Parts: sequence; C-alpha cells; structure tokens
Amino acid sequence: MFRLQSSKVLAVDMTGDAVKAKNGSMVAYDGQMAFKKLTGGGEGLRGMVTRRLTGEQMTLMEVKGHGTCFFADRASEINLVTLNGDKLYVESSNLLATDGGLRTGTTFTGLRGASQGNGLFTTTIEGHGQAAIMSDGPAVLLRVGPQYPLTVDPGAYVAHQGNLRQSFQSGVTFRTFMGEGGGEAFQIRFEGDGVVYVQPSERNTIAGDV
Repeated sequence: MFRLQSSKVLAVDMTGDAVKAKNGSMVAYDGQMAFKKLTGGGEGLRGMVTRRLTGEQMTLMEVKGHGTCFFADRASEINLVTLNGDKLYVESSNLLATDGGLRTGTTFTGLRGASQGNGLFTTTIEGHGQAAIMSDGPAVLLRVGPQYPLTVDPGAYVAHQGNLRQSFQSGVTFRTFMGEGGGEAFQIRFEGDGVVYVQPSERNTIAGDV
C-alpha cells in the first residue's frame, strides 16, 4: 500500500510483496527488507538494450519484505497515481516507485522524450496498482477535454494519463514577448480526454533556452 508520509516522502507498507523504486531512493525502513538492482528498468535484458538504444535512462531496484519502507529523492514533491488497467506515460527521471505487479516499458511517443534530450522515447507504466511520480515543486494536475486542448512547456511536463493525442507546435512563446531568453523552440499540445501532470519548475531541454 502506497501512502504519503509527507509531501516529499513515500511510505510503502509491505506484507511480503514487492515494489520497484528508483535506485538509491530508499531513506529508511522498519521490519525485514531485501533489495535487488533490476536490469533495464525492471524489464530485463531486452529492456536494457531498448533503453540503451533509445537513450531513455531509468535505474530501478526491487524491494521485497515485511514492514514499511520509505522513499524520497532530492526533496522532490510526490504524487500518487492509481492505475486501473490503463497506461501512464512519465519522464523516467520523474518516476519514484511502482507496485511490483505493474509493467514498465519504453515507447516511441514522437516528441515527448525530447524534453530531457533523450530522443523520442519515454517510460510507460501499465496494469493495476499504484505509482509514485515526482515533481520539482507541487505538481499541477490539468484536465484535457474534447473542447479543451492543452499546451505544455516541455521542460514542465511530468506525465500524462488517459486517451490523449499529442502533437507539437513551434514559434514564439510568452517569454519571447517578455524578452526573457530565446524562448522554447516548441511546445507539446495534448488533445482528447485525460490528465497531464506539470511541475512549476523547468528542466533544461533541447528545445531552447528556459
């Protein structure tokens, strides 16, 4: 069971089951726990090869035992996401932990992976269970509807969920009008029905100055 001990610390209550977490993110535990580094983001040899080819980097460990394990990473804010057979797309650096039964993968998504300079691929999580994602500052959950498309700065994008289509648009941005830097070379546009997680801080991108 995933729960937030605080906005920056994830607590996972375990009764012999396993979770997958970002390598090195364990900060404390009680009870009996065993830790094992996973290959290829928990996807085995094939996943390791795929991630090396695509540049989508993710190092996970498996934690299994009885008790409570606590996870955190660089004082990042944590959000819990529940999956009911659907799929979550997330930047690999923003993934903290998942239920052991959830499947992780790498997928071609056109533009999204470029927000970290990692090519055109990103991490997927699917199945039934919970995932914990991180953001630099409290994440904002923005809903996309059929009549309400959403445009996101690639440096602020964290994850998305639902039946969404993506495209990109280039051109002048708000910061360009304000005379701040060169502006982003593109933004990500989402259409359809779903939610997008964004953070109130921007990572460096290959799209342009931030």
